[in-house]
Amino acid sequence: MGEGTTGAHAAGMAKMDEVYGFSVDPDTIAGPYVDVTVDHLFGAIWTREALDIRDRRMLTIGVLAALGQAPLLEIQFRSALERGELTDEQVREVVLHLTHYIGWPLSTGVNAAAEKIIAGRTAAADETGGT
Repeated sequence: MGEGTTGAHAAGMAKMDEVYGFSVDPDTIAGPYVDVTVDHLFGAIWTREALDIRDRRMLTIGVLAALGQAPLLEIQFRSALERGELTDEQVREVVLHLTHYIGWPLSTGVNAAAEKIIAGRTAAADETGGT
């Protein structure tokens, strides 16, 4: 079960919500994995001041790209765009840049994830008349 009221737990829940727009309550999921994710990764690591959220997100995008984790990249790209950390053009530039380091086979999934999120946001904006 989650640590509930500890400072790291509360900080982790808040930071996860800030970074992604959602959080996962460890008390609702069996095992220690989510506890460690919330309390340590988000409560102790993402809250450190030396790097901001955009810096940490860019590092995370690079690692996920290298690992071929397109579904997790969708979460990162969506959050970066929603938070104004990256523009559509910058997301596409990140894909092009990473392609030269991770190679074309892995980058096809990275590009597909980026374009899926951009297209979805564009379609949603068109439906609501927003930009």
